Amino acid sequence: MKVQAVNINDSKNGHSTIASVKERNNLYPIFLKAKNLNVLIVGGGFVAEEKLTFLLKSSPDAHVTMVSPMFRADTVALAKTGFVTLVEDVYKKDYLKGKHIVVATTDIPNVNIKVYEHCRKRSILVNVADNPPYCDFYMGGIVTKGNVKIAISTNGKSPTTAKRLRQFFEEVIPENIDDLVKNLNVFRKTIKGDFEQKVETLNEFTKGLIAKREVK
Repeated sequence: MKVQAVNINDSKNGHSTIASVKERNNLYPIFLKAKNLNVLIVGGGFVAEEKLTFLLKSSPDAHVTMVSPMFRADTVALAKTGFVTLVEDVYKKDYLKGKHIVVATTDIPNVNIKVYEHCRKRSILVNVADNPPYCDFYMGGIVTKGNVKIAISTNGKSPTTAKRLRQFFEEVIPENIDDLVKNLNVFRKTIKGDFEQKVETLNEFTKGLIAKREVK
């Protein structure tokens, strides 16, 4: 957690004092069923391809439309691996119809801001790449091991840190974690009692899964 020192003017004695302000991440994490949503990516360059790669890696069944006057060859190839529609055209607000999530990635700031403003008027979640003030959400680092998924966010301040944390968790979380999750799901269905009793039993049963490791 970052601690930032700021000057606060003391009206009583005219002197400045130092106060510590702790920053925290106030974003609310959710896991979306992308296959039930319609996603629009505005742009066809490197950033657009990066966003599409990120989305399809996490949700291969996502339904995506990309709008741009041109598309890179790699983007065209990537689009063929999923449910992606490429539209060669300049952005128009009509393309927002029926969309739930929009990502603007063009290299023309005015176009990106226009996309943001149009989305806000229509209550559509929007992300303008590399421009936090114009984002309703961020696309952070993700670790996936079968049914287990961990999302990492640095509040839009350091994507590189999110990347390193992702690499760390990919190494730490065992590959057989998915077998454990599936077995626990089967075990959960055999537990007798009400909801509270089932939770207590599962908590006791899984207590040994998290143990403090001695740092060497």
